[in-house]
Amino acid sequence: MGIDESTSRRAFITSATAMAATPLVAGSLAGAAPAQAAGSAQVAGSPPGPGRPLTPQRPSRALRALLADIDPRRIEAIVRRLAAFGTRHTLSSQDDPARGIGAARDWIYEQFVGYAGASGGRMTVEKQSYLQEAAPPRIPTPTVITNVVATLRGTTSPERVYVVSGHYDSRVTDVLNATADAPGANDDASGVAVALELARLMASRPIEATVVFTAVAGEEQGLFGSAFQARQYKAAGADVQGMFSDDIVGSSTADDGTRDRRTVRLFVEGVPTSETPEQATVRQSVGGENDSPSRQLGRFVRDVADNDATGMRVRVIYRRDRYLRGSDHISYLREGYPAARFTEPNEDFRHQHQDVRVENGVQFGDLPEFCDFEYIARVARVNGAALWSLAQAPGTPRSVRILTAALTNDTTLRWTRGTEPDLAGYEVVWRETTAPEWTHVIPVGDVTEATIDLSKDNVFFGVRAVDREGHHSPVAFPVPATS
Repeated sequence: MGIDESTSRRAFITSATAMAATPLVAGSLAGAAPAQAAGSAQVAGSPPGPGRPLTPQRPSRALRALLADIDPRRIEAIVRRLAAFGTRHTLSSQDDPARGIGAARDWIYEQFVGYAGASGGRMTVEKQSYLQEAAPPRIPTPTVITNVVATLRGTTSPERVYVVSGHYDSRVTDVLNATADAPGANDDASGVAVALELARLMASRPIEATVVFTAVAGEEQGLFGSAFQARQYKAAGADVQGMFSDDIVGSSTADDGTRDRRTVRLFVEGVPTSETPEQATVRQSVGGENDSPSRQLGRFVRDVADNDATGMRVRVIYRRDRYLRGSDHISYLREGYPAARFTEPNEDFRHQHQDVRVENGVQFGDLPEFCDFEYIARVARVNGAALWSLAQAPGTPRSVRILTAALTNDTTLRWTRGTEPDLAGYEVVWRETTAPEWTHVIPVGDVTEATIDLSKDNVFFGVRAVDREGHHSPVAFPVPATS
């Protein structure tokens, strides 16, 4: 790529290794090589600088085929079947074959096992049970909590893991009422339906990284099932690079009757829940409140899933969750994993956490009749686009540093090369510090160091990996280092 002489500075790239650059078939890195200058581009709303405008990753033919197979009728059948168990309260019966959380648990397990048959042995299914000690007021006595987990092993990078979750427990107005009907159609049979439908479709398709589809319990009592699950992954040293909780994704109708059938909210935290005092000191000195791993995950989702293949707008909300509420992604955030929560655009609280009743002619209760199954299918497409794109791309770059040993007006970044067999190279992205999204991308090739003639004091930088087919990873935000 040539140099635009109209820019105030030239961009240059240096290699820290002897490796030659590997061009991409799709052109994202075509022609990029060590010591080759990156061109300059004007991005709307920002001054000129090195690189070209960053554009969304277009869905591949394989991804479009996957998303087209998502079936609203199957999703409806799942939601109605789960609601038909009467209650799925965490403290309800675990051995009644027709009613209660135990019956729902066994049914979900059977569905996953059925899907696993198409995986050629790549998908395994388990009931992840543990005895939760009494935790008043919501767990008054020791209670067995069981998560149902279907793990689809990746073909080339199985150690890298992505999780999609819905919670299958339900509740009514009194959080300790384990006997009243609590159909939980929207909260959260809808999220379980997303996980089940994606498990069905992805089981028969080879994917590079591992994807976990899970239905967790104990959410309404205090995120207990997901907390146990996240701790188990942490204790095992699992490389969970992204987790999505689908919680209340069932309705497109607000409490005033207005409808938005084409938007889903994605909640992503800024300052990490698991941030240490040392990390806080670094963040306070250089910025980065808007650049947590979860924020990068949110940007990635919008990049790959806000398009005509999903038919959805992904509205990223820069908060951990809504006021007074929280979902299972928080359990993963507490363990230091990037995680985010999908939920519908406008909520009708008459159909959440309510006793089933008619009051002044108004129906209360979380019933299937208030779900929009076409809308849930579109939310599933957003999740599918995100999971597929994450699993088929290289992993998020590791050990990304921005060198600060000396005062300079350029920026040097270093990182550790990934091990994916189809890794083609890396791209440096940057944006103004006031911009919410990455605006510029500079292909740098298959190297582990790049120097850009742009001051690190004035903009934010990141690094992402790219494979030979043009799939890119989420961005890694660098930490300051001297080497």
